[in-house]
Amino acid sequence: MKQAVLSLSGGMDSSTLLLHLLANDYQVTALSFDYGQKHRVELQRAQQLIEYINGILLSKNKPLVRYQKIHLDGLSDLLHSALVTGGADVPEGHYEQDNMKETVVPNRNKIFSSLIQAVALSVATKDLGDGQLEKRDVAIAMGIHAGDHFIYPDCRQEFRDADMEAFKLGNWDSELVYHYTPYLNTDKFGILEDGVKCCEQLGFDFNEVYIRTNTSYKPIQFQTPIGPRWYSDYKSASSVERIEAFIKLGRRDPVAYANESGPVKWEVAKSHVEKILAEHNNK
Repeated sequence: MKQAVLSLSGGMDSSTLLLHLLANDYQVTALSFDYGQKHRVELQRAQQLIEYINGILLSKNKPLVRYQKIHLDGLSDLLHSALVTGGADVPEGHYEQDNMKETVVPNRNKIFSSLIQAVALSVATKDLGDGQLEKRDVAIAMGIHAGDHFIYPDCRQEFRDADMEAFKLGNWDSELVYHYTPYLNTDKFGILEDGVKCCEQLGFDFNEVYIRTNTSYKPIQFQTPIGPRWYSDYKSASSVERIEAFIKLGRRDPVAYANESGPVKWEVAKSHVEKILAEHNNK
């Protein structure tokens, strides 16, 4: 099978990319990173999604997704960003506003990329024993998309190209590893459309997949009769972008939303985002 190493944040984009890889016959090694992010619930969702997918793959006697969470949380005290524990409040509003630059984590994708490259190169040169290596091409899969380019410079193609060149200069057999970023020139709506197609192809339940994702940078926890539960906010830029995609798709987001007062219906989150989008388009 084709091989891929995926950066799996637990968000909508990388989770959809996981579906995309499976639908295109890749055997996947997925990596998640705990870097002290405030929205650590995304790591729980990533684990839940892997368990859901592997349960179905196991029943069909297909190769399972290999998953590993990597702990980098000691970084959070040293990083300046609204996304990490101890940072400023995560800003709200449209995802193209300048204040969203506060959510940039210094060198985050470079840190992740270096670790993913190391794993990918190890997968590319499989040890068969007795000094024998099986060499094979391996894709580094990342769910970066066009909506990221304005705010996050480490999601732009010129960064990816320069980063890959440095990797090739520093490693033997690096020609076996290549980038795979199928969403680079599309937006979250395009990603979600691909998710629908992949779920149909793979026999996955769309709602069961996407309820196991988190896009919110300001998740809210409330106590329920069955214990604490995490809800997505609907005012931070990441949530606005996700909800916009579901609105365009004409489907209700299966993720539960809330504000500071408590859980809200989908219609409340949808109405708020429609207002934000209208205000942005009228500027």
